[in-house]
Amino acid sequence: MNSEAETPSGPLSGVRVLDLTRVVMGPLATQVLADQGADVILVEAPGGDTNRVMGPGPHAQLSGIALNLLRNKRSIDVDLKSEEGREIIRALVPECDVVVATMRPQVLRRLGLDYDSLKELRPDLVYCQAQGFPLASDRSEEPAYDDIIQAASGVADMVERVTGEPSLLPTIFADKVCGLVMAQAISAALFHRERTGSGQHVEVPMQQATSAFMLTEHGSGAISEPPVAAPGRPAPGYPRVLSPERRPHPTKDGLVHLFPYLPRHYVRLFSAAGVEGADDDPRYVDQRATLVNSDSLYRDVRAVGPTRTTEEWLEFCRVEGIPATRVATLQDLVDDLELVTHPAAGQYRVVPQMANFSRTPGGLRRAAPLIGEHTAEVLAEFLPTAQDRTPVGVGSAEPVEAAGGLA
Repeated sequence: MNSEAETPSGPLSGVRVLDLTRVVMGPLATQVLADQGADVILVEAPGGDTNRVMGPGPHAQLSGIALNLLRNKRSIDVDLKSEEGREIIRALVPECDVVVATMRPQVLRRLGLDYDSLKELRPDLVYCQAQGFPLASDRSEEPAYDDIIQAASGVADMVERVTGEPSLLPTIFADKVCGLVMAQAISAALFHRERTGSGQHVEVPMQQATSAFMLTEHGSGAISEPPVAAPGRPAPGYPRVLSPERRPHPTKDGLVHLFPYLPRHYVRLFSAAGVEGADDDPRYVDQRATLVNSDSLYRDVRAVGPTRTTEEWLEFCRVEGIPATRVATLQDLVDDLELVTHPAAGQYRVVPQMANFSRTPGGLRRAAPLIGEHTAEVLAEFLPTAQDRTPVGVGSAEPVEAAGGLA
């Protein structure tokens, strides 16, 4: 497959997005929209975005991260600190359905790129703004990256309960959660506009979104008033998930993750392993009992793991309907990806889009652009009077500071 080949349009075909985001959170949101068919115009400072140099890659402008994060987008290089650059953005806004920004609020206001300024140019604009903390809070102007938001959203506390040491998850958890929330919220606002004709300001505060995500299960007994705690545990926190025994199981020849979820799953698994009393163990007499006794049940499942090989356990679980899987490495995930050709960077592997559509598949239509690769094309298409502007490398302007992302 050639990465420049056109594929069927996605469900957002016909939607145009002006992307003023940087690093990972915002670009992930616009990657989702681009994969689903939107025409995403990525606005980069002349030196390009940070994600282009985050880790190794096959091209000086294309890290392994950027090859997928920037796909299906058109890049224009614009110095937002210059009046010429801001004029170009103001001229593009009426041609766009959506503007997405992750700069701090005061920066957006200073540049005239805030919602109140841009809605004057297009009243039905969907404007999505994401920053670390809610606009209505006294922390709205604080810089916030993934590490900061994880620490502010209960992640370090959650990890400490399992490991005994406060720590962060080894993934840019908050950035990705908030990027997906942004994409969903933009789609919802577009649906609202389709029905009513009205645009709106969509705000995704990172700490708020990530805290809501964390409290889905970890609010637990603390949600009720007064709180109801499990015996010997604090009210906030879902006990089964916080069990230090919740981890993959060694087999005769490797690792497997066995997850008997229903009482009958435990009966079948322990009976097959020859555990005495498996038929009437009170720890899994019902679903509530399995949750209360998670620690000891996880330990006992781990103890029987070495009685069979990984494949034997997988086959047994397939027959019995017990959830189970081989434990994949990151390299396994990479090896499963489709290999395509980038016109400037050569072969690379495509991270799949996160949802499949039967009628409007979307997917890879356009390879990740080089810095400002489509400046001349976009200006000619929407701003014919600006065609004489040099398309690439017009200066060395420092990138405008982002509100959040991976440092």
